[in-house]
Amino acid sequence: MVLIHGASGNLRDFTFSLAPELSKDFRVLVFDRPGLGYSETLHSDGESPQEQARQLADATMKIGVQNPVIVGHSYGASVAMAWALERPDQAAGLVSLGGVLNPWPGGLGAWYDVTGSWLGGITIVPLIATFATKAMAERSVSSIFEPDPVPDGYLEYVGSDLTLRSQVLRTNARQVGGLRPYISEMSEQYDRLELPIEAIHGTEDTIVPLAIHAQPLSERLTNVNLTVLDGVGHMPHHADPGAAIAAINRASHRAGLRDQGQTR
Repeated sequence: MVLIHGASGNLRDFTFSLAPELSKDFRVLVFDRPGLGYSETLHSDGESPQEQARQLADATMKIGVQNPVIVGHSYGASVAMAWALERPDQAAGLVSLGGVLNPWPGGLGAWYDVTGSWLGGITIVPLIATFATKAMAERSVSSIFEPDPVPDGYLEYVGSDLTLRSQVLRTNARQVGGLRPYISEMSEQYDRLELPIEAIHGTEDTIVPLAIHAQPLSERLTNVNLTVLDGVGHMPHHADPGAAIAAINRASHRAGLRDQGQTR
């Protein structure tokens, strides 16, 4: 089992609660994506989902885990999809948690344009990293969880200082700002995906809307099983961890791993 976190985050989003529960039944690997958390950047242009997938797949194979179920949240789901497309023989199943799965209309706003640019990276980003307050971090996290509450102790556990480092801010902005062309290219290849896919998505997710991402994918591919969580926002694995774990178990069963006594 490989867990891939979303944008502006790190592996602690999963180790806060989900990974410990999953580890009761699975061998669980959790990585910081390239350039985020404590992982180093691969280059300064913003790593593509494909580049990230290759690095994480290589690391997983070196650890000795073969054919894992890949679980991705938000941006992490696009990395999971890239993994499944590029290395179908190294992916047993896939679970999307509020995942970015399709190209979207419109832009991302000035934040990503500015912080992802060369000039913004050497002027605006250092100011943000220096003067951002705990209250600002709390408001940002609350907006990601809305309308669901932020779990007690989450912000302190995840570590806003990791997200607010200048290099991480720049890398995150470039990765997110450059994502749509890669998603557009990937989505043209989805019909060749044959692995079992489970998708969990909240009806109140305004960051990665259900109607643009998980719902169209489930209507397009017969191997996608969609679970819609009424009233839930962008963090379904925190708002309804039981539903997330159930989806992961289904993906494992559909892939034949649990039936064979394997816990990957």
